Amino acid sequence: MIVCIAEKPSVARDIAEVLGAHTRKEGYIEGNGYQVTWTFGHLCTLKEPHEYTPKWKSWSLGSLPMIPPRFGIKLIGHDPGIERQFHIIEGLMQNADEIINCGDAGQEGELIQRWVMQKAGARCPVKRLWISSLTEEAIREGFSKLKDQSDFQSLYEAGLSRAIGDWLLGMNATRLYTIKYGQNKQVLSIGRVQTPTLALIVNRQLEIANFQPKQYWELKTNYRNTTFSALIRKSDEEIAAEEEKNGGKKKIDNPGIDPIANREEGEALVERIKDLPFIVTSVGKKDGKEYAPRLFDLTSLQVECNKKFAYSADETLKLIQSLYEKKVATYPRVDTTFLSDDIYPKCPGILKGLRDYEVLTAPLNGSTLPKSKKVFDNSKVTDHHAIIPTGVYAQNLTDMERRVYDLIARRFIAVFYPDCKISTTTVMGEVDKIEFKVTGKQILEPGWRVVFAKDVKDSAEEKEDEDENVLPAFVKGESGPHIPDLNEKWTQPPRPFTEATLLRAMETAGKLVDNDELRDALKENGIGRPSTRAAIIETLFKRNYIRKERKNLIATPTGVELVQLIHEELLKSAELTGIWEKKLREIEKKTYDARQFLEELKQMVSEVVMSVLSDNTNRRITIQDAVTAKADEKAKKEPKKRERKAASAPKEKKAKPETKGIENAKAETLSVPASAPAPVSSPVNNPDSFVGQPCPACGKGTIIKGKTAYGCSEWRNGCTYRKNFE
Repeated sequence: MIVCIAEKPSVARDIAEVLGAHTRKEGYIEGNGYQVTWTFGHLCTLKEPHEYTPKWKSWSLGSLPMIPPRFGIKLIGHDPGIERQFHIIEGLMQNADEIINCGDAGQEGELIQRWVMQKAGARCPVKRLWISSLTEEAIREGFSKLKDQSDFQSLYEAGLSRAIGDWLLGMNATRLYTIKYGQNKQVLSIGRVQTPTLALIVNRQLEIANFQPKQYWELKTNYRNTTFSALIRKSDEEIAAEEEKNGGKKKIDNPGIDPIANREEGEALVERIKDLPFIVTSVGKKDGKEYAPRLFDLTSLQVECNKKFAYSADETLKLIQSLYEKKVATYPRVDTTFLSDDIYPKCPGILKGLRDYEVLTAPLNGSTLPKSKKVFDNSKVTDHHAIIPTGVYAQNLTDMERRVYDLIARRFIAVFYPDCKISTTTVMGEVDKIEFKVTGKQILEPGWRVVFAKDVKDSAEEKEDEDENVLPAFVKGESGPHIPDLNEKWTQPPRPFTEATLLRAMETAGKLVDNDELRDALKENGIGRPSTRAAIIETLFKRNYIRKERKNLIATPTGVELVQLIHEELLKSAELTGIWEKKLREIEKKTYDARQFLEELKQMVSEVVMSVLSDNTNRRITIQDAVTAKADEKAKKEPKKRERKAASAPKEKKAKPETKGIENAKAETLSVPASAPAPVSSPVNNPDSFVGQPCPACGKGTIIKGKTAYGCSEWRNGCTYRKNFE
């Protein structure tokens, strides 16, 4: 008998239907020589500390670091349903002639099923089903091309290394910080990805709080109802940065006036030029192309859904997972925006299946579809390709699912449309040797843009809005009167993170990148995996480390203090975490040894423990519930937002069986025993205990720490509270 094991009952039913297995038994479906069974996501997890040695049951600094000589696995929790299903799987596997692993085709799916097979004591040969969609055609094709399990050994080793790494760092650092700095009120949860992500939010928040706006002036002039801006000379640092960017191959021109330092200087320039004629010195016109937006990977889909519909990353993941299980979209947990060459012949059929989009697909019928390297590139595809429709007719979708599906379908259609042809006009002018410039962009042929019609523009397009105007016809040498003007401006602080911008920051280990090619290069060092980033953000909400104000992610006082408390860069640096992530990807590619990675992690954990234990500063963290902004909650217009409950008790819920992500599952089982010491926070020894308290002036904000004084987080909204450092 051949035993097939899927990750969910619904997937098992689809596979059984294709295999001709129709007899339903308890915990599996049988027929045609197959027994098709299932897990509920994770059935197994790494053992708890006390299951290695009883002395690790109580939380004490003396037992750290906890490094088991060999890691073991166990069934999750004490759920009778999980135990019953596992024993069914165990019986099937021990009597099987062959096992086919039908788990999700990714690192975590591999780990889930391998652990179950190990725990069940499976000894027979194992094959692997590797598919990118759940359509009948894809399942049949996958079974005709089954692979040997040994082909995926490096994928399993990468997943196992990730799980053990999360255990080592999460278990040790969480106990270490909770006992050393906590006040026995709440677990201070530290995670390999969770903490650097929190640090990104906190550091951005402190940057905003400490931002000192600077005044500057812009010189503009209006000629023939067109506003020209005076060229400003770049600083030496800006020139050096640009030259470095192009490898020093091209010398950067630096025309223009010096930045206008004060109003008097600006008004003098206005007086100087107002009665002199404006002369057009050059008119340049350049035709160009804009390429269709890239296909979606999981992160870019989550970003788009957050920007357009205010869906959280977790909501988007659940929606696209549902579309995958409804067979209308391909496998979602992917980090590539490209398709492999073997998908190209299937594209006409997929387009034909998009019945609700026939107006858009009709122009593509009967012609050979273009095959661009910007879409089809085998070198950019590993296990899976970009998220696209399957061609199965999308029906019975919820409104939220329909919105996500619409984004995916339109992106797919758009990549086969012609490029958008544009014309960019640049007009230069001069008054008394002061140079002015205006740029306008005109769409000559919309091409792929018709697929999106009057769609909401993204932030990159919004920046270009001022250029998307058709300029009057200017002629070189013409001149005439103009009206100069001086505009007062203030430098702006960086914006708080939203889930969209945080996902991008996680993808690039905190580096701000707009360019797609550069972002691809940085993905190797991104923190977390596309499939786990949503869960990491949700964990930060659950731990009460962050909260949401409209779309902005705001660190709570506890979250801010926790990051400020951690002096070990290894625990909170997105860049260093990105290096570990790169090593995990290299393990998957067989270019790095898993044992070496774990030895490095063990060494790192030991160093962190020694560093914290040698800290005699008596630092403490203030455990405080986040200030609940009820008015903000009511004002929210985001669809179906769940309430975030602040966690204040030390004991936290156990992981649900279907919860994915070892870091989250393990952290959720931690609790502080009653015997743990309860350090007392002293305002004398710890002046920063003032941080996070409610503002005594406005009552709305909380106290934050600036460079020279304490202030209120509501300072931008008019609160003037300030207390100098003593």
